Amino acid sequence: MMSEVASSFRILMVSPEVVPFAKTGGLADVVGSLPAALRELGCDVAVAMPLYRGVAAENLAGERIIEDLPVSLGSQVIPAEIWQGTLGGGIPVFFIRRDEFFDRTYLYGTPRGDYFDNAQRFAYFCQAVMALCPALSYRLHVVHCHDWQSGLVPAYLRLMHGGDPFWSETASMFTIHNIAYQGQFAAELFPVTGLPGNFFAVGGMEFWGGINYMKAGIVCADVITTVSPRYSEEIRIPPAGRGLEGVLQTHGHKLHGIINGADYGEWNPETDPLIAARYSAKNLAGKKRCKRDLLTTVGLPAGLMDRPLLGMVSRLADQKGLDLVAALAERLVAEDLGLVILGTGEEKYHLLFSELARRHAENVAVRLGFDNELAHKIEAGADIFLMPSQFEPCGLNQIYSLRYGTVPIVHATGGLYDTVKPFDPNRGEGVGFSFTRYEPEALWEALEAAIGMFHRPSLWQQIMRNGMAMDFSWENSARLYLALYEKAVAARRRPPAR
Repeated sequence: MMSEVASSFRILMVSPEVVPFAKTGGLADVVGSLPAALRELGCDVAVAMPLYRGVAAENLAGERIIEDLPVSLGSQVIPAEIWQGTLGGGIPVFFIRRDEFFDRTYLYGTPRGDYFDNAQRFAYFCQAVMALCPALSYRLHVVHCHDWQSGLVPAYLRLMHGGDPFWSETASMFTIHNIAYQGQFAAELFPVTGLPGNFFAVGGMEFWGGINYMKAGIVCADVITTVSPRYSEEIRIPPAGRGLEGVLQTHGHKLHGIINGADYGEWNPETDPLIAARYSAKNLAGKKRCKRDLLTTVGLPAGLMDRPLLGMVSRLADQKGLDLVAALAERLVAEDLGLVILGTGEEKYHLLFSELARRHAENVAVRLGFDNELAHKIEAGADIFLMPSQFEPCGLNQIYSLRYGTVPIVHATGGLYDTVKPFDPNRGEGVGFSFTRYEPEALWEALEAAIGMFHRPSLWQQIMRNGMAMDFSWENSARLYLALYEKAVAARRRPPAR
């Protein structure tokens, strides 16, 4: 039975990216799906994000509802426009428009590095969120903030609006999707945040002489979550904590891990309109058609139909294990394996894998950019999905791969450890392959094991079906979030001890 609080919960998701509007990684998928799952549980949910160039260009922002919203940035007041669109069946999305900050080709920086003014851009974003809610008379029970770009919102709520009746019953949750990206800036940029001077301290957002937006969120939020139980433990100790492990130990009483869900309304081979043929665990025939279609789409030869085809949909960065893949590239080609890579990221990997595809056009295809249709075709058409991340807070592509019968090979870390149990041929249990040592040879050993199993069709189909039976639906995760919301709100309403 749903609690009385839950049935009237008003939640604002604050995120720098949301599918289908803007995406660089799994964060966008989460915020694109979780609101709908919460609404199914009776919550009133809305989303706030910047209005980027791509959103405006594709006319996704809906209509302008506020023309000149005063927004503070340090000592300045810079007006914003607020536009309102919709997400997944009518969930309101409030787009914050200020072109000098958000009308750019990329979200956070070019392949050569971050934008020089990210501190200002996302301080402005957070201040705009705080101005938006009173302007719309939108009183919240929970403001749920995602990653460093929204990390100042819990700080504003606690340090600057604590006595404001409008915010008196609003609790804050801060979700760490990837602690490697913290929003670290020079100390001289602290004034742009507008936060009280005493918050530039070890117990505040000061971090090795500079400022840290993620630390501000951790310190000030009522509840902290990460996107898998394993990752919530890993980041409390070095090196996974990336310098914030001490802060997380201090605030460990409010830190929880909730595995991300999958949107099976979009990622389901039985209903997916973007793939060449639909299929299920009971009838896998369509998967071969999907493989043939993928080969045709990316220009690889049909001869690879009888060889393992590896797929990657990833940010092209060191964190994602691209260094391991690069080290093994020539061996992969020598084994006459197929490899399809889709993603964008660091320029060195753009150049390296583009050159690999040029030299080995019979085995390797690389597509730089974000292509949702091709991502679906890779999930459905590949035999093996490579996800050798050095660390991975949760990961979604391995979860999608399981549903599509595309067997994952993962580094046993974070959410990859939680979701991909190694296959045991003696028991017929498990859903993929994993390795523990982060080095090329360990990945190669896991790959060899998978290739050997690929050539044993009955066992390979057992692995596929095991994975396809796994259920990582958002409903389960949303219920866990709802329980934490209720806990945070109850604590907020509890009178202070005397």
